[in-house]
Amino acid sequence: KAHTFRGNAGLVVDTHPDNHNNKITCMIVGHADKIRLQVKSVGKDGKVHIESDSHLPQTLLGNPVTIFSEISDTPGKYRAIKGGTIEALGAIHFAPARVRSGDKGIKAEDLYIELGIHGDRKQEQVTEDLGLRPGDSVLMDRPISRGVGKNSFQGAYLDNGLGCFVTHELSRMVADNSNPKNRLIKERLRCLFTTATHEEIGRFGSRVLAQVFRPDVLIAVDVNHDYVAAPNVGSKRFPEIEMGKGPTFSIGSVTSSYLNMILQVSALKEGIPLQPDVVGRDTGTDAMAGVLSCLDCANASIGIPIRNMHTISETGVTDDVQAAIHLLHASLYELALRKDLGGFTHPDLRLAEIIATIPNKS
Repeated sequence: KAHTFRGNAGLVVDTHPDNHNNKITCMIVGHADKIRLQVKSVGKDGKVHIESDSHLPQTLLGNPVTIFSEISDTPGKYRAIKGGTIEALGAIHFAPARVRSGDKGIKAEDLYIELGIHGDRKQEQVTEDLGLRPGDSVLMDRPISRGVGKNSFQGAYLDNGLGCFVTHELSRMVADNSNPKNRLIKERLRCLFTTATHEEIGRFGSRVLAQVFRPDVLIAVDVNHDYVAAPNVGSKRFPEIEMGKGPTFSIGSVTSSYLNMILQVSALKEGIPLQPDVVGRDTGTDAMAGVLSCLDCANASIGIPIRNMHTISETGVTDDVQAAIHLLHASLYELALRKDLGGFTHPDLRLAEIIATIPNKS
């Protein structure tokens, strides 16, 4: 019977909370936290100045938002204030020449929420009548909607709503006992379907959960970039990753060659498209949780290619999301078939086939 663990660091659905000593423990983790928008201060003119954190300031302008304000005399209860928009300069007429020409951008400290406050006591209308105060959370009013391209969609928080969705749908798939593959998975693996907090500020939630549950395998599910469609990055020679051509898997950093082999074998068996990505010292995802929590586990990172990351209009394709779910299911089954912790080793490159010339395939 599955058990749901809920704590400050996230939520975990555990398939074997009691009897898991002889099972390989696999943690599949997506992060639920959004990029931060918070109230910093309220000006005498009634403008609500905000902290935009990892957002690209220019992309926020004109976007409607909801402010969630904690009621000061009833801590723990909140009011939602709708109808505001994020602004910076007021109008193009007030912008410096270099900003008007596009040579210079908007600074994060220029951003504020326009609530249409007017008349006397502008600051007091916001701080006393509405009750806004520093630290109040701000969310963008950008629900997911269909795109024009085939099976495309867009919204403000695909990072990392998609990773959480994939993790949750994978748990639903594994729960289906009518599938004999699932019976083998649950017989040989302990699965931890995890939604972590605080990824955007340092992978803090996932590293705590990794230390608590101590998995043998940790696979992060996050978004990745569509490098082919990204403007002005050709000189950086990124891998040719595209939306609609399947999820990605990370090569480098702390990722496991064995786990990456499992992912690739599973993709080949099931006919699932899979794109390789290159990472350096850091995967940039929750795949770092094991090593950051001083835990010896095999790590992998799955990405869903999107465009416009950390903007109000992140864009993805449903085919990649579905492919990621089925890839992870097939990979859990492949791990269950092998059931050999001794296999989590680095490849012996001394056994590599030496090729001195281009092989003749004719």
